[in-house]
Amino acid sequence: MGIENQQLLGKTLWAIADQLRGSMDADRFRDYMLSFLFLRYLSENYEQAAKKELGRDYPTLANDDKRTPLALWYAENAADVPEFEKQMRRKIHYVIEPRYLWSSIAELARTQSSDLLSTLEKGFKYIENESFERTFQGLFSQIRLDDSALGAAYEERNKKLCGIVQKISEGIAKFSTDTDVLGDAYEYLIGEFAAGAGKKAGEFYTPQQVSTILSRIVTLDSQNPAAGKKTKLNNVFDFACGSGSLLLNVRHQMGANGIGKIYGQEYNATTYNLARMNMMLHGVKDSEFEIFRGDTLQNDWDILGEMNPARKIRFDAVVANPPFSLAWTPGESTSDDFRFKNYGVAPKSAADFAFLLHGFHFLSDEGVMAIVLPHGVLFRGGAEERIRTKLLKDGYIDTVIGLPANLFFSTGIPVCILVLKKCKKVEDVLFINAAKAFEKVKKQNVLRPTDIDKIVTTYQFRNDEERYSRRVPMAEIAENGYNLNISRYVDISEEEEEIDIQAVMREIKSLEAKRAQLDTEIEGYLRELKITN
Repeated sequence: MGIENQQLLGKTLWAIADQLRGSMDADRFRDYMLSFLFLRYLSENYEQAAKKELGRDYPTLANDDKRTPLALWYAENAADVPEFEKQMRRKIHYVIEPRYLWSSIAELARTQSSDLLSTLEKGFKYIENESFERTFQGLFSQIRLDDSALGAAYEERNKKLCGIVQKISEGIAKFSTDTDVLGDAYEYLIGEFAAGAGKKAGEFYTPQQVSTILSRIVTLDSQNPAAGKKTKLNNVFDFACGSGSLLLNVRHQMGANGIGKIYGQEYNATTYNLARMNMMLHGVKDSEFEIFRGDTLQNDWDILGEMNPARKIRFDAVVANPPFSLAWTPGESTSDDFRFKNYGVAPKSAADFAFLLHGFHFLSDEGVMAIVLPHGVLFRGGAEERIRTKLLKDGYIDTVIGLPANLFFSTGIPVCILVLKKCKKVEDVLFINAAKAFEKVKKQNVLRPTDIDKIVTTYQFRNDEERYSRRVPMAEIAENGYNLNISRYVDISEEEEEIDIQAVMREIKSLEAKRAQLDTEIEGYLRELKITN
């Protein structure tokens, strides 16, 4: 299936969502739409695995039988069901009873059954409680089927859900639903819902263009990017992973088998569930990723708090788009925190450097970190200046990339990408000023494929280009007080045309002479008309 058809599925589903959500906020309706799409994926995957497990015993339905094949098998083999489900838990880590499969739910919607809502509630709880706990626990916890936005009474909500499920079922039936197609459609919907959510989208969505730049950078050879892409990443980490799109972009760059394990952390419960669904919808097995819900700044994930050097986890690639200039509350002991004690604590007004130091601490000695931050981190004083100065003196800041304004749904401010390495060999810092390299699409600025390629290629080969990029010696940065304001080093402001003062004066005198002549002529006309002042 071509890319155009994959996008068409996304557009088809978005048209359904736009039609059905009515007055409901985009970010609220998102949870229903994406959860049903995920249930559709889980069900088809489960039925395929069941067919393989049962082999010749997998039943064939009569044409007029509206049940699923598994429903028939369950009815005829009740004594064998426990052992079958045990095998399914072992092989694919989850179980779905036939009545909770998407095809069964879609049939209830088609017939406008009054049992749809209650069946969905039971089905979501069943999948969570009867499956592999770590991955599926609380997965549907944010789906409020009693939400008044669906209707005041049970009957209204049930009718609304019947319409949603039926339309999704009809819309998706026309397309192939392998993981690549469904995963791409899911990503498309996430982007559209993010656009509809506006500023609220900042908590879970990184534009694919920005995501692609980060991913392509961290997958290049660490010490010698010009050598090309790495053959393998043992792991990759995003400590503010949102919907997981950035992590999936890194996986896309490396190929399905190019990463040992994916790690993500997310604070928001709804977005945390979204990330787990997104991983599985893209064919990432639950054993290949670990998403933790928790507070990154408090570092409450056990695996990151390990103090034994032999067991400490380190990541080959760290990517992140954390909340910009988030206000936070460092504790009395924060200055002793192993992440910050060598550099200092970020100010309460802006946690940008706290996020950066968190990710950088867990970067492997041969790894690469790429993080999106507001421009303030490049030049603000106080604690941030001290942190920035030490990172520069230690030789860890490799590249500073300035991006255009208005790329994000959540903010119109321009942002930058900082690339950090513990294995940096060069003595300079590469500055890339791509602030004017974009295309305007409706209200958003968009990086074109050529813009993305130029940024990545410039980083890869460390190119100097007038009014675009420059390798700046550390001595010059030190002279500037370790200020990294990009325009100090790569100025892209328009050059003003040189003014010829003598020529301007001659033109003014000529105009004054013409005016005097006109005044004389007008006075003559007035005298002829016998008009006096």
